[in-house]
Amino acid sequence: MESTVLADAPAPTRGRPREFCPEAALGAALGVFWAKGYDGASIADLTAAMGITKPSLYAAFGNKEQLFHQALDRYEAEKLAYTREALKQPTARGVAEHFMRGAVAAQTSSCDPKGCMGVISATACSAAADSIKAHIMERRASSNAALVARFEQAKTEGDLPVHVDPQGLAHYLYALLQGMAVLATSGATRADLDRIVDLSLSMWPTA
Repeated sequence: MESTVLADAPAPTRGRPREFCPEAALGAALGVFWAKGYDGASIADLTAAMGITKPSLYAAFGNKEQLFHQALDRYEAEKLAYTREALKQPTARGVAEHFMRGAVAAQTSSCDPKGCMGVISATACSAAADSIKAHIMERRASSNAALVARFEQAKTEGDLPVHVDPQGLAHYLYALLQGMAVLATSGATRADLDRIVDLSLSMWPTA
């Protein structure tokens, strides 16, 4: 009997990994972290918003903490650009106004979640996410140092009264910014926050 030689059956092909745009996926993750904070954003929330699977998230971005850091980098680069421009203003009052007006615009945008991503994540961190809170505080300390240096310059130039404490003034401004962020997440309108800015500027120390 002649033997029949069977051709090798083709090996089953695996489904190709789902392709996605990393930039778009990171933007979607940013939105989730911004809206829910680090603790509130689950892996399921993130993968659903990003349109990818959990293995794809880990392969492209690392773990949840690494993804948050990348999202925070993007948030600071894109959404907090006004803070860098604020430091270039010619007067201390101009610096403060640029900070506050920029924050109001960012925190009440109709295109983004309300409030400040850093404030939301830092204030809602559990003990298990202490490293996230510490990282946010480290970034905030760097920003604070730059603001204090700018106010010290203003004091040297005679733009601020000699009795003003630059560090205390920076803390005052950050307290206003964080308070407005909390109000924004609670439903305060842009007009509500603009009134706070107007009142704060009316009391700003001038030489």
